[in-house]
Amino acid sequence: MNDIVTPAAGSAGKTPEELAGLKTVTQVVYALQALAFLWGITAIVGIVINYVKRDDARGTLYENHFDWQIRTFWWGLLWGVVGVVLSLVFVGIFVLIAVWIWMIYRVVKGWLKLSEGKPVVPAQIG
Repeated sequence: MNDIVTPAAGSAGKTPEELAGLKTVTQVVYALQALAFLWGITAIVGIVINYVKRDDARGTLYENHFDWQIRTFWWGLLWGVVGVVLSLVFVGIFVLIAVWIWMIYRVVKGWLKLSEGKPVVPAQIG
């Protein structure tokens, strides 16, 4: 398994050690997002790490993963709040289940792409 991103994949002039560090940070954030299913606070820790390290990842493969993780957090939070509000009329339970499944999908897909050394490419519309 290749732990170092090749220049063709986008290294933005980073040393191999910096790229390895970014990969580790990205893996940690995926783990924190996965742990959020048990302890929600870990998702907040993960998003803080994403924003703190975002500039370091710019121009690398990991920038794409950081964007994916950030979007996963914010969209999950938005739909989670909508689901809680709608749970007052019972339909929110279905929204919360859908959000839970969607979050699992996003974490698994991102982590698998990271392990393959590939960017996460969201589905294109149109």
